[in-house]
Amino acid sequence: MQKGLWTKGLIFGIIILFFGACLPSPITSSLRLSSEKDLDLKTVNKQHLNDIQNYSSIIAPSGLYHTYDEMTQNLQSLATNHSDIMSITSIGKTYEGRELWMVKLSDNVNQEENEPQILFMGAHHGNEKPSYEVLIFFIQFIVDYYENKTSNVQEVINNTELYILPMVNPDGVEANTRKNCAPNYGPFGLQKKVTSIGVDLNRNYNYKWFYYFLNPSRYYRATSLSDRSNVYRGESPFCENETQAIKSFIETHRIIISLSYHTSGELVLYPWGYTQNPPNDKLVFVSIGENISKFNNYTLAQGIELYPTLGDFDDWGYGDHGIFSFTIELGTEQVTSDPQDLLEMCKSHVNVNLYVCQRAQLLEKK
Repeated sequence: MQKGLWTKGLIFGIIILFFGACLPSPITSSLRLSSEKDLDLKTVNKQHLNDIQNYSSIIAPSGLYHTYDEMTQNLQSLATNHSDIMSITSIGKTYEGRELWMVKLSDNVNQEENEPQILFMGAHHGNEKPSYEVLIFFIQFIVDYYENKTSNVQEVINNTELYILPMVNPDGVEANTRKNCAPNYGPFGLQKKVTSIGVDLNRNYNYKWFYYFLNPSRYYRATSLSDRSNVYRGESPFCENETQAIKSFIETHRIIISLSYHTSGELVLYPWGYTQNPPNDKLVFVSIGENISKFNNYTLAQGIELYPTLGDFDDWGYGDHGIFSFTIELGTEQVTSDPQDLLEMCKSHVNVNLYVCQRAQLLEKK
């Protein structure tokens, strides 16, 4: 069955967007720094670094990377054993019927408090396996060290609400593909037969999505109209189950900062991906990004400096919802086969994640 004939109004929409293309980028809610000074990273996590180096109680998967079923079993067990601070709910289902598991970590986990909310995501691209391992590791570290009354962890859990979606694209994880596994019926969903499989979920968000039609020569590397391409963006914005679920989640929560994990390149990226113009809040993005870089020694850059993108989460999250959205490109290869390399990646980004949670407490929406 086709996903819909949404494209009947495509030409009219392009005409409307052409006249609106030069308008400033709308940001529905911007953020500002509180008057407090930024966190001193050396004092915040000096002891915590030692704790992480000695941490060894992680539940190991049967192989180097968790399967979807192993992750599900692990998260459900942790939520049962730590129900005072951890819950797990499904925010939707994939084409192949897998649940999109969202973990919440907070001291009053069954309540929505007036606390900063932070979102962490992994595996938009299913073949970038370290991107979800760092989050599974982080979840288990948090629940273990909260029980051990570690001050940094308790401070974060007691004053923020953490939402973690380790596998945005579990079908792609299981198939070891970049795209999801939903069938395509031609580039615009108008064919009667299946022509290919999968959409690049990180090109399916609706921000400046139509710019491709206005300047295809500029954005030919950003995404693709060919449904056989690895960066195919789908027949329409939010046409995929996974991005629809994230859209609904964002629209019903008050996310301050988001981190989306990918591989590779050892980069910390912030908006925009569609233009070289800086975001309005560049100084805050750079401040947060530079501090992240102090933990992982990655290079900070605006997204477009890697390559242009259209329809990615960071641009949509910031452009439409005022979220300080970052992408972290882990490691130097798409999937490391070195267990020690993966473990070091997980350890260093525990500190990154805790810093972001602490920093979110210094930000407030206008």
